[in-house]
Amino acid sequence: MNIQSLLEASARKHSHLCPRQILGVRIGLRGIAILGLKPEEIARKRLLIIAETDGCFIDGLIAATGCDFGHRTLRVEDYGKVAATFVDTKTERCVRIAPTLDVRENASSYAPDEPRHYFAQLKAYQIMPDEEMMMVQEVNLNMDIAQIVSRPGARTNCDGCGEEIINQRETHQNGLILCHFCAHGGYYAPKFYTPAPLAITQYGKGVSDSHPDINVLTAPVELNLLEEATHLERLILRNCLG
Repeated sequence: MNIQSLLEASARKHSHLCPRQILGVRIGLRGIAILGLKPEEIARKRLLIIAETDGCFIDGLIAATGCDFGHRTLRVEDYGKVAATFVDTKTERCVRIAPTLDVRENASSYAPDEPRHYFAQLKAYQIMPDEEMMMVQEVNLNMDIAQIVSRPGARTNCDGCGEEIINQRETHQNGLILCHFCAHGGYYAPKFYTPAPLAITQYGKGVSDSHPDINVLTAPVELNLLEEATHLERLILRNCLG
């Protein structure tokens, strides 16, 4: 298959062409071929790709498959690996594809006149046979596919911070609807915390009417002053309080 048009599309998006983009294009095409998906099926969001790194590799995957973040058909589980799992959301078949462990070393065999490793990979990755270039593994996901895809357009509000939660990403704990951060922690730690105004809007006179063990806080509070928070307050604020 002539992949030049796909490489050109990836290079335009990335501003240049690099070996990992070529791996992304080749792995993307292999995943589609193994699952036997047609372009119109991919366009209807039947294909979900879970990549294990971001950056150059992602641009190649997008160019080859048409999957992307905006259509919710591409996700990243950042393991720092050039690899991706291709999911047929209809049959639930899942295939993980990664470069062979010696792909870099073997590149020189397909570009013997190029002593520079980087440029040898640029040439070789375009022509190496699939079997020498990629490892294919049938896998099962540890999360239900329907839960990953979820229901677009679904939305609710977090009882902890008040922010909107979309795509069914909320958590239900102790009768509360919580976002991931309020329930489990996240990638940041705020210096100040303002409890959700839903304390008034949802419960009329305050959360404490229906949850007596919550004291309603109505203004930004320095976190180190909340040492006396109750158990349920700590459930909501645990990631701020430590």
